[in-house]
Amino acid sequence: MQANLAKREPEMLERWVSQDIYGQIQKATAGRPKFWFVDGPPYANGDIHLGHAVNKTLKDMIVKAARLDGYDAAFVPGWDCHGLPIELQVEKKFGKVGPKDEGKIDAKTFREKCREYANEQVARQREGFKRLGVLADWERPYLTMRPSYEAEQLRVLARIIDNGHVVRGFKPVHWCLDCGSSLAEAEVEYQDKTSSAIDVKFAAADAADLAARFGVADATGAAFVIWTTTPWTLPANQAIAANAELDYALVDFANAGRVVIAAELVEATAKRWGDTGQVLATVKGAALEGARAQHPFAGRVVPLVLGEHVTLEAGTGLVHTAPAHGVEDYAVGRHYHLPVDNPVGGNGVFIAGTPLVAGLHVRKAEAPIIEALRERGALVHLATIKHSYPHCWRHKTPLIFRATPQWFISMDKEGLRQGALDAIAKTDWIPDWGESRIHDMIASRPDWCISRQRYWGVPLAIFIDRDTQELHPQAAELLRKIADKVETEGLEAWFGSTPADWGVDAAKYEKGTDTLDVWFDSGVAHQCVFKSMLPEALDADGLAPQADIYLEGSDQHRGWFHSSLLTSVAMRGRSPYKQVLTHGFTVDEQGRKMSKSLGNGIEPQEIMKTLGADVLRLWVASSDYSGEIVLSKTLLQRIAEAYRRIRNTARYLLGSFKDFDPATDLVAPEELVAVDAWAVAQAAALQAELKDAYGRREFHLVYHKLHNYCVNDLGGLYLDILKDRLYTLPKRSAARRSAQTALLHIAEGMVRWIAPILSYTADEIWRMLPGDRTVTVFAQPWYVFPDVPAATVDWAVLKAVREPVKKVLEELRVGGKIGSGLNAEVSLYAEGAPAAALGAVGGELRFWFITSGARIAPVCDKPDDAVAAELGEGQTVYIAAQASPHPKCERCWHQRADVGIDPAHPTLCARCVDNVFGSGESRSFI
Repeated sequence: MQANLAKREPEMLERWVSQDIYGQIQKATAGRPKFWFVDGPPYANGDIHLGHAVNKTLKDMIVKAARLDGYDAAFVPGWDCHGLPIELQVEKKFGKVGPKDEGKIDAKTFREKCREYANEQVARQREGFKRLGVLADWERPYLTMRPSYEAEQLRVLARIIDNGHVVRGFKPVHWCLDCGSSLAEAEVEYQDKTSSAIDVKFAAADAADLAARFGVADATGAAFVIWTTTPWTLPANQAIAANAELDYALVDFANAGRVVIAAELVEATAKRWGDTGQVLATVKGAALEGARAQHPFAGRVVPLVLGEHVTLEAGTGLVHTAPAHGVEDYAVGRHYHLPVDNPVGGNGVFIAGTPLVAGLHVRKAEAPIIEALRERGALVHLATIKHSYPHCWRHKTPLIFRATPQWFISMDKEGLRQGALDAIAKTDWIPDWGESRIHDMIASRPDWCISRQRYWGVPLAIFIDRDTQELHPQAAELLRKIADKVETEGLEAWFGSTPADWGVDAAKYEKGTDTLDVWFDSGVAHQCVFKSMLPEALDADGLAPQADIYLEGSDQHRGWFHSSLLTSVAMRGRSPYKQVLTHGFTVDEQGRKMSKSLGNGIEPQEIMKTLGADVLRLWVASSDYSGEIVLSKTLLQRIAEAYRRIRNTARYLLGSFKDFDPATDLVAPEELVAVDAWAVAQAAALQAELKDAYGRREFHLVYHKLHNYCVNDLGGLYLDILKDRLYTLPKRSAARRSAQTALLHIAEGMVRWIAPILSYTADEIWRMLPGDRTVTVFAQPWYVFPDVPAATVDWAVLKAVREPVKKVLEELRVGGKIGSGLNAEVSLYAEGAPAAALGAVGGELRFWFITSGARIAPVCDKPDDAVAAELGEGQTVYIAAQASPHPKCERCWHQRADVGIDPAHPTLCARCVDNVFGSGESRSFI
């Protein structure tokens, strides 16, 4: 009863480890159909938190449930080990990579320190996951930094190159000034930012040309006005974009002078500027294509171009266009062959020769640019606005778009986008809204930049033509050659090599210096995990099977689900997964995200040290993960109480088997007492429901059905009425063995039902059950319940009457007339089907109500104070109860007229005399 989980679970875990329970499971389930699961890797940094606990527990439940379904389900846990967070931790301790003569750490040593740090973090997190009761191949996890994994990653890249998806581009990417590197889409989060919003004049370079376009006599002094919230990007401006379908007006403003802006925005712009203006003429945006404007300070003339991205949502309807600093700008720039001149270095400092701001950091360039515009009369309006802006998810600092030479996986060159969209449609998404979410992301995403400028990562092991900057024609073949050596010698086989070491002409080709995006690292787990850890799963072409399920938090539609999908489709034309399950994030009772600053966080370690891992697991199972997952200490106490209910039910079951040996005492299904056969049939029906709920990953339904079954069907009914038969009948009597048999069938089912959720408790129960238990519960399939005879009793009627009878008895108890139901006798007045159903069990009816007497009588005999119980369909049973006038049997506590009928045993009822000294009573129904 006192579980003491916090103390006993670690002891059980030690036994699991020492006996290699996971190995036993895999050995016992070998030969079954395969269930393929790929673990999305947590990042190897810091102790596990509540989100980790939810994630790994859900995964463990799914894998354990798959074994119930008869599968061989391996669980190879993994860790994401490369990337910037580990670099930052190592930099804190050893400094940044640089020349040794400056006292800095060299790149090779830096990578070694990163590897050491990652191994330390993996060891810490592994212990936390094991304590949760997650059974996995903890001694052979997959690590993205393991040479076998890194080598297969390069082979995957080779396949993607073979399929024509990798291209080079000089295009803008999200760039973190603090990371000093480009970022993947999944590394970008949007936060509010306050920015300077400026309206800037670009004087018309040819007033006569502009006048002709508007059909006016004179456009002297006219200017195009753009609006921007990124003044620092103006040095890179190469054009002004208009929308061909919008109307544009030549307006004469009282203060701003003669300007061109969108016609529909004239009134709003005048109000914003505090100015008044008169429209002189309007034309469609298409008429402005090719017009020329003078950059306000860069000394160059820029063209008017057309782009569909130009809208009337904000600004002036004319968009400042810097192809080096924006995706849409870059796209329109390619169409018009605009220069992609990036004046910002990787450190965020403007390069030499940049007008106004050379040598300044972009974060300090805004003020001098605005001041220069004001001095030149080009600043029309200055304001500040708060808007959503991309930030680095690690540093929480604003990003910039910066054009750099990068390597991309093209979304459209070889049809990757459409292939991915087709694969999404063939995947089962749980919840179903996940499909539209990732579909929209894939449909609109730009090419995937896979190159990073880091030290700690898998190298983009390519050779680039010094003149054309194109890939070596044998790039894929060389990658496979490099991969083979990396697998045996590690990454330094690449980093410490020269082109000549690979048979490449160094005069013509230079060695790539970038590393691969870490989302590529984890994204190719669908292939690398199997190749490095489960090679027997690969097909004749060396390709891994499609995973049955991927499971991660809801942020991974733009992260791991996303990168896994793209790499798999690019590599082999299909999704890496058949099913994707998404869970929400943990919040407190007020719906607030848990955080240290709010003081509302609850760590999994705290829960396991106080309540135990099984209570934590039960909370995970009870939660509807499709939305935010609520946790509080109050809720945990309720879950702990629910756990005690389930545990107490198991305790009752186990307590019934002390003298029961299934090999000799099991009762055949056709010989079971009717209520026992009914209970077995009910358990079998519940198992079918639980199997369905597990299959649909609806663990909260499993929890509710299990809890309800323990509290109501068992604790509130069946186990309650069995006490008399278990405690008062002869040990070896058929009726008592019938009850024990039914309870064993129920226990065999229940221990399996709870195993995926309450793993420690299930293991504890399993080892206490009678019979051979040498094969662990976690390798067992669903229990096969025996086929029992069809019910001869209408149990639905008996159940319907039982509750109102209990209420009548409770009124007697509250009134002080009885102490318990055994102090009472009940009379039931019924006709027709209810009377037949109640009468069918004869004299055993009292055991159903747990009273000392129960009789059936016609409705016409009911007393005036009889209580009506409506059974539905016009059927009514009337109930009356009274305290029994008979003496109490000291053995069974029933108050019966036949107590003392045997002079030799004056304190026993006739039934007990027979049970103790005779052949024992016979039971047919209850």
